[in-house]
Amino acid sequence: MYDRGMKRSGVADLPLHGGRVPAWLAARMSTLGTAIAESVLLHYGRPALLSRLSDPFWFQALGSVMGMDWHSSGITTSVMGALKRGLNPRAHELGVYICGGRGKQSRETPGELRAIAERINLDGDALVRTSRLTARVDNNAVADGFQIYLHSFVLTRDGDWAVVQQGMNEASRLARRYHWHSAAVRDFTFEPHSAIVGEHAGTIMNLVDREARPAQDALLAITREDPSRTLADVRSLVMPAHHDVRAKDVNEKRLGAVLALAHERDLRDFASFLLLEQLGPRTLQSLALVAEVVHGTPTRFDDPARFAFAHGGKDGHPFPVPLTVYDESIAVLRRALDSARLGDTDKLGGFKRLDAFTCAIEARRGPEADVTATIAHERAISESLGGRTVFDDPPSRSALRRAGAPRPRRGQLGLFD
Repeated sequence: MYDRGMKRSGVADLPLHGGRVPAWLAARMSTLGTAIAESVLLHYGRPALLSRLSDPFWFQALGSVMGMDWHSSGITTSVMGALKRGLNPRAHELGVYICGGRGKQSRETPGELRAIAERINLDGDALVRTSRLTARVDNNAVADGFQIYLHSFVLTRDGDWAVVQQGMNEASRLARRYHWHSAAVRDFTFEPHSAIVGEHAGTIMNLVDREARPAQDALLAITREDPSRTLADVRSLVMPAHHDVRAKDVNEKRLGAVLALAHERDLRDFASFLLLEQLGPRTLQSLALVAEVVHGTPTRFDDPARFAFAHGGKDGHPFPVPLTVYDESIAVLRRALDSARLGDTDKLGGFKRLDAFTCAIEARRGPEADVTATIAHERAISESLGGRTVFDDPPSRSALRRAGAPRPRRGQLGLFD
């Protein structure tokens, strides 16, 4: 089981990354992300899902396995948006509610929290106060140059919560993501974060630091307001500026075990046991990485780039999104979840055994992947797997205008209308 207490603090470089999430990927991200979250809920419960969301390493791996750019700031917005679209329609059944989001959506958080609290008999005012405090601490009390533009509040019917929010520093072209978890917060003015991730940019005025109590007392005397404090960074997740995936970004032994999985001589019997015997080796590769996101221990998420080898990335790094494999992965996981809801847990339990089997291969043989060759192979077979990137989509009218194309006259259809 994923230990609720295993929450790693850290620092990560999250380059600001432009672009968009195309509709064909956004829909799949929502479906796969929801299925992964539901699997965690069925196996480990709601507290475990919050614990994972408060882990910046796991969060980055989740975004990577869902087909987002493995290193960029866009993972935060896209993952939380996908989970909100997928989980909220089933919130009453699953007991998990996602509020807020980016920009205007973040300002709707208080109203959403109060409405949910009224339905499930929680203290809405207290939840709103918590939401505002987390935003105030990260936006005002931690003077690190990052202005919060995304605030997502994840609430369970038990009253537990997690907050994922992100700030932007336009001057440095970096983003910083902040994670909170109710299980770790005892006092909002004394080291409340489960993690802060972002590039180290020199000395930061942190009025919620362990050694800032005298400064807090002085400010209290002047302003009569309680300044906030935050957890000092302990562990670093350094996300590089380069967009492509390189060997140094990946644990080659772990990836090698995933690649070897499909060619194990014991696979036929094992696949039959999992009731997955109709699947090809490429889908098993993806499912093994999905299974690790659901069942892996915290120590296995320190190389998020590895999880991009499940379904690629929308910008073509490490390779185009293989839509055929992506859809098959979703279908297999969805069938397992539907069976589990009817009382047949063998298929869903098979994912846990798949993760254990992959780890056993890693421990027994330790095959190391040739990352460069693997990427080249995936790109070579991309077309046969329905590979697609955002660059394959026809340009929008706004893109054409930016490129200098004339506006259509009144009554005239544009090229892509």
